[in-house]
Amino acid sequence: MLFYRKQNNSSMLIYHFSFYLVSFVGHMPLQRPSPSDVLKGFVNEAKNETGSINATPKTQQKKGIPIPPQVVMQPFTSKNISRINGKAKMKSDVDESEGFCDLKYGSYCIWREENREEMHDSMVKKLKDQLFVARAYFPSIVKIPAQSKLSGEFKQNIQEVERVLSESTTDADLPPEIQKKSRRMEAVIARAKSVSLDCNNIDKKLRQIFDLTEDEANFHMKQSAFLYQLAVQTMPKSLHCLSMRLTVEYFRDHLFDKELSEKYSDPTLQHYVIFSNNVIASSVVINSTVVHAIDTVNQVFHVLTDWQNYYAMKHWFLRNTFRDAVVQVLNIEDPDSYGKATLSHLTLPVEFRVSFPSNDSAPAINNRTQYVSIFSHSHYLLPEIFKNLEKVVVLDDDVVVQQDLSALWSLNMGGKVTGAIEICSVKMDQLRSYLGDHSFQKHSCSWMSGLNVIDLARWRDLDISETYWKLVKEVSMKEGSALLATLLTFQDQIYALDRVWVLSGLGHDYGLDIEGIKKAAVLHYNGNMKPWLDLGIPKYKEYWKKFLNHEDQYLSECNVNR
Repeated sequence: MLFYRKQNNSSMLIYHFSFYLVSFVGHMPLQRPSPSDVLKGFVNEAKNETGSINATPKTQQKKGIPIPPQVVMQPFTSKNISRINGKAKMKSDVDESEGFCDLKYGSYCIWREENREEMHDSMVKKLKDQLFVARAYFPSIVKIPAQSKLSGEFKQNIQEVERVLSESTTDADLPPEIQKKSRRMEAVIARAKSVSLDCNNIDKKLRQIFDLTEDEANFHMKQSAFLYQLAVQTMPKSLHCLSMRLTVEYFRDHLFDKELSEKYSDPTLQHYVIFSNNVIASSVVINSTVVHAIDTVNQVFHVLTDWQNYYAMKHWFLRNTFRDAVVQVLNIEDPDSYGKATLSHLTLPVEFRVSFPSNDSAPAINNRTQYVSIFSHSHYLLPEIFKNLEKVVVLDDDVVVQQDLSALWSLNMGGKVTGAIEICSVKMDQLRSYLGDHSFQKHSCSWMSGLNVIDLARWRDLDISETYWKLVKEVSMKEGSALLATLLTFQDQIYALDRVWVLSGLGHDYGLDIEGIKKAAVLHYNGNMKPWLDLGIPKYKEYWKKFLNHEDQYLSECNVNR
């Protein structure tokens, strides 16, 4: 069972953030550390983000965070099939290297496989193979005095091919005379093979070169995984541009801020709450909800954000209308406005990556992965921020609404505090060995944030927030303490929503059924591959992008529409 928090960057990512982010936002790069230093930090400091650390080819085991014991959980299906990269395969056909990669680097390996490009540059590959063999023979040829002429030709050809490959990565980049160079290299290798040599020396050199090549490939794999995680956890340049432009324009334009306080606190209306620091993501959530609503005059949206994005959010929602719905932007970090109901910083829904075997006898490489999103600290301020409200619907900023949600307001939750989608493939008692000796109902299911109906009156009666903060203090030293505290706080207080309301997995699962996506009321892009990132899964992006205003000036200037 592997857990990690997606929203919290590791210390390594924070340390190297300034070196890589400058290239994203268009500034001159600083003096960067060497790639080996970066990757050394990546391997040794990334907690649980990459799962287990496998042994290197030389049987040397990397140091890292101990992995909690594996927990046997219910399979997604009863069939003896493993889904790798969205493609169903029988277990005997599973590529073990890809399985280990998935355990070590998580969704990066799925993304890499789906975006792999075929190599059509046969001449470049041929030159690399020739260079590989030439380097193996050259040291032995040099030691033979009678072969000084051959060793000179060897050296010259090796240097020429190395120079060509340093300047060319595809066949189209190769110089016109490359065929002659290749033939000369082939002839020199053939002559070297005809010379009587000690095969042991050649074998040792070949093995040495192979080990170096394997180490180089491993280095590039780690480097790619590091850059993938960096791209996942940092704001894209286009969204950074949009936020900065909107902030500047807010203070320049002085748009009239229509404060509709009577609607903001009217308990008879339908109130939706969104925690977000992403202007365009929160806009898509609101737009998709309004577009599919039968009646919008009763809809009130509250966007809770931080100081950094507050003015950008204000300007965006002042200059954009959403039918008859109204939007209120709140700064959750402002102590003058909310007093105790503030935090030093906004916290977004926390995502945990949970890996578990598909059945009792399945090897670790067949582990299945799911991203479980839960409430953050900020969610427990809702009863204080909205003192006059009795019921709200909380939407994560990585969801898209495809149907009218008004039926949620007539739900009878039977005295439960929150309505949520349950995940019965991850049950409480199956988490016991990881979460400790706390008392859970044996067969109760875990649940997801994304779409949650919250009875604030019941929340206040049971003092849910106080219970949560006490549990956070008790389990603060445990790995996955936020998950543990949340599950304990809401035990017996979850009303299970019908699964037709939400389809999850669009941020990590390539194998979702398209028909199921079209029928779902809400699409949840939980996982690393958010739809506003270049790394987002292309075939799911269209469901998110169609709720963007493609004619908006700022989106065009900041290249958000692509």
